[in-house]
Amino acid sequence: MSYIQLVKASFRQFDQLKAAKTLAFGKIVGHLILLSLIFAIPISFQVMKIFSAIQTDGREIAKKIPDFTIQNNQLTVDKSQEGFIYQTDSIIFTFDPEGKRDATAISNDLVGNFLSVGLLKDQLIVSLPATENITTILGSNQLKIPYSNPQIQQLTGEALRASINQNQLPWWLFPLIFLIALYPSFITLGFSLLFTTLFANLFGRFRGLRQTFLENFKIVVLASTLPVVVAVIVNSFIPNFAADTFLTIGSLFIFNLATRIPRPPVK
Repeated sequence: MSYIQLVKASFRQFDQLKAAKTLAFGKIVGHLILLSLIFAIPISFQVMKIFSAIQTDGREIAKKIPDFTIQNNQLTVDKSQEGFIYQTDSIIFTFDPEGKRDATAISNDLVGNFLSVGLLKDQLIVSLPATENITTILGSNQLKIPYSNPQIQQLTGEALRASINQNQLPWWLFPLIFLIALYPSFITLGFSLLFTTLFANLFGRFRGLRQTFLENFKIVVLASTLPVVVAVIVNSFIPNFAADTFLTIGSLFIFNLATRIPRPPVK
């Protein structure tokens, strides 16, 4: 059977998927990339929702930002202006011209929020969730920009409010997020299917199937097509859906249907 015929069979004619073991490995990798593209869709939309929430919350916070200037590398305000903490669904914003808080306090605020920002007495602090990806890329989950930095010395309350209110999400942001999400999707999907193949290999041995691990892997990859599509649809409505577990169980079930040994006819 051709690759196209096997893709069509992966949605309803599961018994024909056994022929996938004869496909070239390059086509299997290509199909895995295709499934990764599909798998990355809900992740990309969830990230875009976070960016949109941050943009909306940022405009709400902009209304609270008072007038200030940077003088002698310190945050300067009117004597009557006191510090405050303002929280939205995605951002915790700290305005502290009196020097009562530090970078550690800003980082500790990050509970259940995506972003914690602090305009402190002598520096700007931006804290992000301490995930492995963020730490690898930035070296830390916290950005510290002292007011002695020439690029921030001209910052004022008016300029910051205007910048936040004028910002729009660029058109290229979603394609960029989608491409970035493709890598973890490919890795996650690849490991899940390798794990599924281990079980498929064991079940095959018990059932008397004489197929190599690579042949079983090829069948599992095609057998995962329908579970991936279903998982993506469900995950779009239920973000906490256990897609990996569903993918493993669904792919293994279809693999068993595809490799079922027919019973001999009754005489």
